[in-house]
Amino acid sequence: MDKKNLNDCFAHDGAMLTHEQALEKLTTGLVAITGTRSVALDDAVGEVLAKPVLAPRNIPAHTNSAVDGYGFCFADYDAQAGTTFPVTGMMAAGSPLEGIALPQSAIRIFTGAAVPDGFETVVMQEDVELVSTEDGEQVKIPAGLKRGANVRLAGEDVHEGATVLPPNRRLSPQDLAAIASTGTLGVECFRPLKVAIFSTGDEVIRPGTPFEHGKVYDSNAAMLRGLVVKAGALCDDLGVLPDDAQLIETALSKAAQAYDVLLTSGGVSVGELDFVLEALNKLGSLHLWKIAIKPGRPMSFGQINNCMMLGLPGNPVAAFLCFLLYAQPVLTILSGQKWQAPLRYKIRAGFSMSKKTGRREFLRGVLEYSEDGSLLVNKYARDGSGLISSLTQADGFIELGEYVVEIKHGELVDFIPFGSFGL
Repeated sequence: MDKKNLNDCFAHDGAMLTHEQALEKLTTGLVAITGTRSVALDDAVGEVLAKPVLAPRNIPAHTNSAVDGYGFCFADYDAQAGTTFPVTGMMAAGSPLEGIALPQSAIRIFTGAAVPDGFETVVMQEDVELVSTEDGEQVKIPAGLKRGANVRLAGEDVHEGATVLPPNRRLSPQDLAAIASTGTLGVECFRPLKVAIFSTGDEVIRPGTPFEHGKVYDSNAAMLRGLVVKAGALCDDLGVLPDDAQLIETALSKAAQAYDVLLTSGGVSVGELDFVLEALNKLGSLHLWKIAIKPGRPMSFGQINNCMMLGLPGNPVAAFLCFLLYAQPVLTILSGQKWQAPLRYKIRAGFSMSKKTGRREFLRGVLEYSEDGSLLVNKYARDGSGLISSLTQADGFIELGEYVVEIKHGELVDFIPFGSFGL
């Protein structure tokens, strides 16, 4: 890990932080912590680019026809009345000119074919009339064409030496097309983060285990592992930690030596059996704890030596929300990617409510159409942070700021669709 991540920029004073303060602490000063490797283009989707991709030549490399048609020199053409030219050659994509491109003539040309010098204008084949004469074929080109019509210029997409893709970008399928257009076979990418996840609590059992009264099946592990993998990191599920201070401390200490990031759910509150924070404070340092949000207030961030640690709430909705709002930005930056805040959209509320000031609330929102066809967002009918069904039925989060005290029906509210998080 880069030593820049090990300074005191995260110094924790115990005060509850606002959402914005927490984000600033989590994202300021972090840098990529993994090395780089060469990745074949075919395997590069989802990887994070470590070095820029530059254009070794113009793209496209040559001026070419955008349509099937006929090329000619605009200076020989009467734009007011149209012109009839003899056809003296043919140009197909990837092939040399057949015939001769003479002054006062036209050539048959196909999409993607290089345009001969001087023949900078192309007419679509649907717009011409062909005439056969004793001297050969002629093409009648209508009036009204502009110089350079239906032609793609060399370097029109990217000029030689320009940046095709900047570093710190997670590569998409369309990015691979841009890289391939340069002729590049492989790219330099950051190695993926290694993340370990733990669930905590004596009451937590894994799916497949016979149900017992008082127990609860672990829904967080599968969800968090999916979110980590979706974020582009490698992820190992290290199981459920019991409510035993020594066992938790030993497990976290061992995992911190093998992973870049530890992600826990539960055990970060102030109950007598919440031992995760206690272990973190013994093994390393706590940088952040308690955020003035609902749900998800007990959310911790710290480090054990060179390993970052994020402690999420145990309730599934709160764990999901805190991962997207806080853990995902951390993983994004540590993996070498540039983090950008999720897009928010102003949408009219289909509900009314009041709230307390001093905390930011994130309601599960469901998009609906009103009777007049306008888009509304309604809050999910129930607010409990253990209601997993609300996550499967919601379309995103309604964000209400710290100083908002009331929302009226029809008022514009901030809505963050799950798609803004890449889901």
